[in-house]
Amino acid sequence: MDPEVIAEARAKLMKKQAGNSDALGGMRRKQKRVHKTPTSTDDKKLLSALKKVGCNPIPGIEEVNMFKSDGRVIHFANPKLQASLGANTYAVMGVGEDKALQELLPGIISQLGADTMQSLKQLAASMAAQSGDDDVPDLGSENFEDVSKD
Repeated sequence: MDPEVIAEARAKLMKKQAGNSDALGGMRRKQKRVHKTPTSTDDKKLLSALKKVGCNPIPGIEEVNMFKSDGRVIHFANPKLQASLGANTYAVMGVGEDKALQELLPGIISQLGADTMQSLKQLAASMAAQSGDDDVPDLGSENFEDVSKD
């Protein structure tokens, strides 16, 4: 073949494909796929499983606290709560924060059980031991009644 004819055919083809990169001879580019987050499908599956068990949503719950054996608390603020008393099933949905028991005091005292009260007593004893006897000042040997009469 004549090189002039080949060059002319290439020029014609390039002119034809100038605006279309997907045409014959152009570079094929894959489209960027946006994958759906699996949490939406997981939530749907979870909610359908809870419905099968008979869980019903409980409105008006402001916070949920779960006490761990090491003295820490898993704290949920404004969770979605579903429960089935017959199946003894509770589902707490929301963002949980792992907090120390001291961070939630004094508002959490009404929620404490017997085992958690023991850890709270130990905490109070350790805090008292740390502070020591620095709280009571030395009064000296003066009698305050005699000083007040003068």
